[in-house]
Amino acid sequence: MKLRLRYQLVLFTVIRTVFNTMHRMVYPFLGVFARGLGVNITDLSLALTARSIIGTFGPFAATVADQRGRKFGMLLGLGVFTLGVTVVVFWPTLIGLTVALIMSTIGKYIFDPGMQAYIGDRVPYERRGRAIAITEFGWSLAFIVGIPVMGFVISRNGWMAPFPLLLLLGTLAFALLYFILPKDDHRPDPQATVFSNMRLVLMSLPALAGLSIGLWASAGNEVVNLIFGVWLEDAFALKIAALAGASAVIGLSELAGEGLVAAFVDRIGKHRAVAVGLITNSGAALLLSVLGRTPAGALIGLFLFYISFEFTLVSLIPMMTEVLPEARATVMAFNVSALSLGRAIGAPLAPFLYRYGFPVVAVGAVVFNLFALLALRSKIRRQSRDRV
Repeated sequence: MKLRLRYQLVLFTVIRTVFNTMHRMVYPFLGVFARGLGVNITDLSLALTARSIIGTFGPFAATVADQRGRKFGMLLGLGVFTLGVTVVVFWPTLIGLTVALIMSTIGKYIFDPGMQAYIGDRVPYERRGRAIAITEFGWSLAFIVGIPVMGFVISRNGWMAPFPLLLLLGTLAFALLYFILPKDDHRPDPQATVFSNMRLVLMSLPALAGLSIGLWASAGNEVVNLIFGVWLEDAFALKIAALAGASAVIGLSELAGEGLVAAFVDRIGKHRAVAVGLITNSGAALLLSVLGRTPAGALIGLFLFYISFEFTLVSLIPMMTEVLPEARATVMAFNVSALSLGRAIGAPLAPFLYRYGFPVVAVGAVVFNLFALLALRSKIRRQSRDRV
């Protein structure tokens, strides 16, 4: 891997850490933001709902990276993010925060597919898994580094303190990206349009099969993700201690999962890595019911569940970058939407399944993973040329 590209990957990882810190910090500081704004948690949860709904459509703006170039797409995403944070800095109200949450999420969803397409253009497929995995460290680092930093500045300067800092970081990142990235050498088909690229994806059976892998795997993860806190509380009556421990476990498992992908996905192959991740995640889901008889056992089970899911998800990304190279950014934008749709499918099912006990929730996750494995099998069979 060229030295220049290595520096770019480091920059991408830092930028994604900033994006994901903004995205993830709302959850642990929900009460702090609500008190600062003088609203209740229900009002703030509606802001998060609006972010999720509108953010689902945000990725389609990322298709601009197939028309105007990867650099333009990434700069657009950073610009939207920074503008969104600016809104709450100068308009510190519930509406201002809601606008900031929505715009920052749309910016993230525009930036990520453009960045992944940029890497796909420059890194050979047989080495691409490691490059993609490095940038995915930005997800776990937001939880391990970004959120504690935001907690520190909030404790010293109040609930508004993170937003000027994020505005500064977004502005610096925009300037660095503008000067460091070379001029786009991506040359789109002059006959291609946003809609023709979307149609190309929707007419491709391997692409649809690949997208459904992420959809089903994400749905399986969400049925556990949404309910594990309630389960820990019901089982052990250790709400604060158990959930704090679970949060640390999840952050570490995400970091470990991304590290495993960086180390092994290019060696064992993307298709095989996704299959191993799905099978391991299914076993971890079933094991949760056995290990979850003690708090320590439950946390071990959650670690195995989340590390295997992160391994699956991060292995899937480089695989998807090669499904339709001529519409790479559009495919990656669809992939983000497929993951969001999967979470939307799993979320309402989780409370329903939990009525019958946590083992049923675990079985639900396994069923979704089986759907994902079938989709993977279909993609492999339909792909005209199987690759590493």
